[in-house]
Amino acid sequence: MGSDGGQLGVMPLEAALEKARSEGLDLVEISPMASPPVCKIMDYGKFKYEEKKKAAESRRAQVTVQLKEVKLRPKTEEHDYEFKVRNMRRFIEDGNKAKVVIQFRGREITYKNQGTAILEAVAKDLKDIAVVEQTPRMEGRLMFMILAPTPKVAQKAREAARQAAGPKKGQSGGDKPAAASPAEAAPTAAAAAAAERPAERAPEATTPEEPATAP
Repeated sequence: MGSDGGQLGVMPLEAALEKARSEGLDLVEISPMASPPVCKIMDYGKFKYEEKKKAAESRRAQVTVQLKEVKLRPKTEEHDYEFKVRNMRRFIEDGNKAKVVIQFRGREITYKNQGTAILEAVAKDLKDIAVVEQTPRMEGRLMFMILAPTPKVAQKAREAARQAAGPKKGQSGGDKPAAASPAEAAPTAAAAAAAERPAERAPEATTPEEPATAP
């Protein structure tokens, strides 16, 4: 395969190496198990640089879902309730989950129905962006439920993360890296040397040299 992606057909290894050298590029074996092996003419240093950059951008684009805990009381005042619901809305819209906890102290444990009513009110106030992933349940003196973002909100959060992971200001997506270091070019050079050695030390062999393919 040529540097422009075009098919070059089957050719001897030396011919393929010479063509790569004439273009100032590398001959890289991309399908070693094929018969004959498939190679491509490319800038190996730039290829490695682009792969590394894509992997870094992919990691930045991943949304790490966190579980944020919000504590309320059976007799939480209205302004405190509204403040905490606003906070839950903010981080659910960021793609996170919310664990809403009702904490009972002393004789408040007898007001479980109030705790259930508060959790139901939270789920209702956030139903446009969240779904109940874990229905209300008791654990000791705590009653809790878990809210997760709706599929639409989760998708929007992922898209926002991908946009934030785009190229930084002043950088061009097509920037060409500096010349590849010897370490980076080692696989290509080693592959070429390994392919050439049989022809150099056994000129009297009757079997023809295995051709390289540049489809």
